[in-house]
Amino acid sequence: MISFSDRLSAILTAQKLLTRDQLGQALKWQVDIGGNLSDIIVALKFAGHKQLAAVLSKDLGVTLFDLKHFEIDPGIVKIIPLNIARRYQIIPTSKSADSLSLAMADPLNIFAIENLPEFRGFKINPVISPFHDIQQAIELYYPAVFKANINDLLEESISPVEIIKPEKNLFSSSPDIDYSGREAPVVKAVNLILEEMVKTNASEALIEISDKRLRIRFRISGLLKEQELSLNGPDASIIARLKSMSGLEITKHDVYQQKRFKTGILGRQVDFNITVLPVAFGERVVLRLPDKIQVVPDIKDLGFADYAAGILSQVSRFSSGLFLVCGPGGTGKTTTLYALLKSLSSPDKNIVTIENPVEARLGGINQVAAEPDIGFTFAAGIRSILLQDPNIIMVGEIGDYDTVDMAVKSALTGHLVLSSLDTDTATSAVFKLIDMGVAPYLINSSLIGIIAQRLLRKLCPHCKEAYVLNKKVTEDLKINLHDIVEPKFYKAKGCPHCFNTGYSGKVAIAEVLQFSQKMRELISALASEQAFRQAACLGGMQTLRQAGFDAALKGQTTIEEVLRLTEPEV
Repeated sequence: MISFSDRLSAILTAQKLLTRDQLGQALKWQVDIGGNLSDIIVALKFAGHKQLAAVLSKDLGVTLFDLKHFEIDPGIVKIIPLNIARRYQIIPTSKSADSLSLAMADPLNIFAIENLPEFRGFKINPVISPFHDIQQAIELYYPAVFKANINDLLEESISPVEIIKPEKNLFSSSPDIDYSGREAPVVKAVNLILEEMVKTNASEALIEISDKRLRIRFRISGLLKEQELSLNGPDASIIARLKSMSGLEITKHDVYQQKRFKTGILGRQVDFNITVLPVAFGERVVLRLPDKIQVVPDIKDLGFADYAAGILSQVSRFSSGLFLVCGPGGTGKTTTLYALLKSLSSPDKNIVTIENPVEARLGGINQVAAEPDIGFTFAAGIRSILLQDPNIIMVGEIGDYDTVDMAVKSALTGHLVLSSLDTDTATSAVFKLIDMGVAPYLINSSLIGIIAQRLLRKLCPHCKEAYVLNKKVTEDLKINLHDIVEPKFYKAKGCPHCFNTGYSGKVAIAEVLQFSQKMRELISALASEQAFRQAACLGGMQTLRQAGFDAALKGQTTIEEVLRLTEPEV
C-alpha cells in the first residue's frame, strides 16, 4: 500500500505546486533550521499558504480533530520524546499493532518525521489538529515538563504574571499593575500554576497541600488530571501568595473566602475565580478559569430538540415576566441566555444586562459588569438599570433574596427579565424561589417559563456500535420508544478518530416548563415538589431524562451518559 508521504508527494507534484527538486530543497532547509515544512515552502516562494491549504484539504482527505475533547493514553505519549513533539508540533493519539495515529499541525512534516528512529516499524496515520491545540496537548500529556519546572523554580525563568488591580473607575483604561515580589520562588511557583491552566485550557485547578506534598489537579474537558509533586521549598506559602494576589485576607485560615482577580499571563489578560475552603489539615484552593464565549449562537444552533428550541423562540412574544435558565455550573446556561438576547435584540428595544463577568460582547446590547467588592451587586445593578427604562433585563445569576426580589419586581412592572438559577430541574426552580423567600402569588404573577439543561458527551460517529436493549430494561427505565418497532441504542467503543474514548463533542438536552392553570393552583396551595412535577409531566413536559433517552435513540449519546447526568423519573 502506498505510504502517506508518497501520496502527499504525489499530490504536491501532480498539482504542480512543487517539483521534486523543490521539495527536496525545502526538506533540507527543515533539517538544518527546523520549523514547519509548509512555512519553509512559503518562505522559499515555491507556493503560498492558501495554495497549500486548498490542495491539501481537497485531495489529502486527512481527518481534522479537536484534541480538547479527547483523552490520550499517557503510555502512548511516551513513544515520542518531548523534544521531537515540540520540534515538529506532533503528538501520538492512539496505537494499534504497527499503526500509530499522529496528530500534527502541518501534514507536510510527515516527510521529516517518518525516517526518525522513534517511528521505525510504525505505519503512521496522520490527523490534523490546530497548532495551539497541539501545544496544549504537549503541555498536558508530558507531565515531566510541569514537574521539572515546579521543582527547578530557582533555576528556571518563568514568564512574569502581572497582578492587575481592580479598577476603581469601571471606565478606566489604564489599570495599575503590581510587579512586587515577582522573583521570589513561591511567586514563580504560583505563576507556573496559572500559566499551566491557561496553556492546557483547564477550567479549574484544585490545589491542596499536606505533609509537604503539593497536589495539583487540572480539570480539562470535564476530567480531572492529577499532578502530585514534592516541594523543595514553597509549601503553604503558595496559598498565601494566591490570597495576596487576589486580595483575600491572608491571616484568615478558618473561614471560607472567594474573590475574582485578573492577571496578565502570556501576553493577555485572564480572569480567575478563587475560593479558599478551610479543611482539617490546612486550606484547599480552587481556581476557576471562566470559559469565554467566542461566538454567540442562534437559538436553532444551541442543539436542543425542536420542541425546546421552539418554546425558547416564543419568549419574544412576552413583553414582561421572568424567564429562567437552570442547571448546574458548566451546562451552558449563559450561552442559552445570550442566544435568547440575540433573538430578542432589535433597534426598538432597550436591552441591558448585569453580569459577573461579561463573557461575550453582544452587539446592540448594553452590558454592565457587577462589582460586589464596591457594593455594585446584581440587585444594585438592577435598581440602576431600571432608572434608564429598559424593555429587557438580563441578570447573570439569581443567588440571593435581594437579587430575586428585584428581578420579580422588575418582571411585575412591565419588564421582560431573563436570568439563570442553579437547580437540577425546571420544576425544582419553583421551590428554590419559594425557599429564597418569594411568595407563591408573586411566582404565579411573574414567572412565564423555565428551561433546565445539560450537556452530554456525544458519541463518536466513526466507531459507535448499535445494539438492542432488553425490553424489560426499557420498561424499568421508562424509556418512551415512540412506537419504534426495533429501537436501536448505541454504545461507545473507541477508535483513532476519538482517541479511543468513544465520544466526540457535546450534545444539549433540555426540559421546558410552561405554566398551566392547574400548576399555578398547585403553587398557590404549596403542593409538594413531587406532586408539582407529576402535574407538569401530565401536562406534557418532557423531562431531562426522557430528552436524554431521545438523544440516545438518535445515536447521539449513550444510555449510561443519560443515567449519569439526569434525575430518575418520578
